[in-house]
Amino acid sequence: MKFLVFAGSLKQTSLNHKLAELVAQRLVAADMKVDLARFSEFDAPSYSEDVQNTTGFPAPIELWKQRILAADGLVIVSPEYNFSIPGGLKNGIDWLSRYRPTPVARKPVLLLSASPGLVGGNRALWALRVPLESMGSHVHPHMFSLASASDAFSPHGDLKNEALAQKLTENVMAFVDYTSRLSSSATPSPM
Repeated sequence: MKFLVFAGSLKQTSLNHKLAELVAQRLVAADMKVDLARFSEFDAPSYSEDVQNTTGFPAPIELWKQRILAADGLVIVSPEYNFSIPGGLKNGIDWLSRYRPTPVARKPVLLLSASPGLVGGNRALWALRVPLESMGSHVHPHMFSLASASDAFSPHGDLKNEALAQKLTENVMAFVDYTSRLSSSATPSPM
């Protein structure tokens, strides 16, 4: 199976991209194919129906759509901005929602977050579930929030806390199983 993995942050030194890299490593170790992306590849102008009707979908959104469609599952690692998801990620989702069928319909999705705060970005993950589920995504029931992420990574990029590292591995492997089960029972999308 193939997974598109990305952090919903435009920051080059994003803690969420570090966490996305750890997820990608675990997927590769489980013999999965991984498309590890930077969200800057999908950054687009603010959604406007006028723009869509005049010029169509921006090239970065078309690219994102194609990479989503090429994947069996999505892994989104989102920062938390002001108790919600980043504007750029929400904007991209708004663009994706205009496709028929939506590229994320019936797509398994794993949500994770890394935050320097004590909540670990958990509020952003709950906010992110809403548009994804409304577009028909199968959001995995178990999310992963990495609190105090500024101090959570070793100099080599691994998680310092072995229990958290194990929990991350378990979440990723449970998502692989979830995706496999959904793929084997897939039916055409009505969205």
